[in-house]
Amino acid sequence: MGGTASGAKRREFAYGRSFFVQRLLLFSALAAVILGILGLQFATPPEWLAGFGVIFAVYILIWGLSPLFTNHWLTTTRLILRQGWYFSGRFLLRDIESVAKFEGHVPLGLRAPLGRHRLYVTGSQVGLVTVKLREPRRFVAVLGASADEIVFDVDSQDAFLEAFGVRKGSLAPVQTKRSDTYLRD
Repeated sequence: MGGTASGAKRREFAYGRSFFVQRLLLFSALAAVILGILGLQFATPPEWLAGFGVIFAVYILIWGLSPLFTNHWLTTTRLILRQGWYFSGRFLLRDIESVAKFEGHVPLGLRAPLGRHRLYVTGSQVGLVTVKLREPRRFVAVLGASADEIVFDVDSQDAFLEAFGVRKGSLAPVQTKRSDTYLRD
């Protein structure tokens, strides 16, 4: 599935879902086993079982289901990377130094290895794209880790790179000799 147009200002790009489906099934099975053990092996009060059930349901909803319903967005001025309801990274196109295909093995999920200054927002090992930022940024979703490179996956790598090139090329040039390069002065 390539980027889908939802208006002229925004294109959506889906990412790999198989990792999140596996995680959803694992979380659901684990919650069922734990609730079954608590309910059948121990004399757990029904209120406690209901409380644990709600906690598991919220956890499964946020980290299991929500990644299945989000996409990355490319707007006229921003790249918005999303992974479920727990991560959203917004980058101005002018703050992006380069975008390219990424070759190599990556960890799945949302990861920021210590000392690497690289953030992984991945759901599969294919269709990987790397974005290098002009300045490092901190990301609260990975405990405040700082990164100046983001690796993510899209279902249609070539369509994304082409759309990004068009969007980046349509930006007005910034005069770097001015006192404020963001044209706010």
